Amino acid sequence: MVKYILKRLGVAFLVALTVSMITFSLFYVSGDPAVALAGEAASNEEIEHIRKSYGYDRPIPVQYMDWLGRALQGDLGRSHYLKEDISHVILTRLPNTLILAGCAIAFALTLSIPLGVAAAIRPNSLIDRFALTLAVVGQALPSFWFALIMMFFLGIQLRWLPISRVETWQGFIMPAIALGYYVTPGVMRLTRAGMLEVLQSDYIRTAKAKGLRPLTVLFKHALRNAIIPVVSLAAVQFGFMLGGSIVIESIFAINGLGFLAWETIQRGDLPMMQAIVLVLSLFYILITFLADMLNAFLDPRIRVT
Repeated sequence: MVKYILKRLGVAFLVALTVSMITFSLFYVSGDPAVALAGEAASNEEIEHIRKSYGYDRPIPVQYMDWLGRALQGDLGRSHYLKEDISHVILTRLPNTLILAGCAIAFALTLSIPLGVAAAIRPNSLIDRFALTLAVVGQALPSFWFALIMMFFLGIQLRWLPISRVETWQGFIMPAIALGYYVTPGVMRLTRAGMLEVLQSDYIRTAKAKGLRPLTVLFKHALRNAIIPVVSLAAVQFGFMLGGSIVIESIFAINGLGFLAWETIQRGDLPMMQAIVLVLSLFYILITFLADMLNAFLDPRIRVT
């Protein structure tokens, strides 16, 4: 197990290093950052002054090492638009995004896994048709449209839930459902397919022949093996929710990283955009690593690969 953990940590480190290089290169994707900061009407003297002030006249490898060293110390620079420390701004917005993504993935797993298991136990039954219909609707219905429908009926007509802001926990209900429902079909279908395959295995028939209780066979033996690909998919989807919550956060006016990313793109704030991409990428790497560890715990065969 220790060897497997070290191997996965090595892979995570290399991926993080590659992500840092790609993130740093965002400064130069749109051209000279000094020109972007100075504006189109700036003179050559002003552009040169900005280039020297921000250190853009140094060799790119030197700039990268300096930026990486400061990032490792928690210094992500200063926003050109907000005139604030980027680390402080991100730490202020990050909790809302984490809570939203956590609630959304919890809703998706709570809905999809039981439905997938029930559909696999009784294939071609009414519950199976209902689960597949729910999956088709979830994939066909855009998340922003579903969010607007919930806002109209639950927020405006019935006044059950707040339609914007997240001062209370009720403010996360509709955003979490809108964000999580889009993920539900994929997880449900994968759970159903995995359970159908596992339930036909020889060891499941052996467990039934030994007289084990049906619930023990279902949850201890069948679901434990069928859930392994679901864990990997859930980790990927959680990372998607962290970075893909821009629309939902904009609709519900949630001050999270997604909404901050949208504001940053509009303002052309390159350092802030760079920091958001780096933070979300590192979270994605961490979630993937934790999913690998959970899969290794569920299936010891993975540890020797």
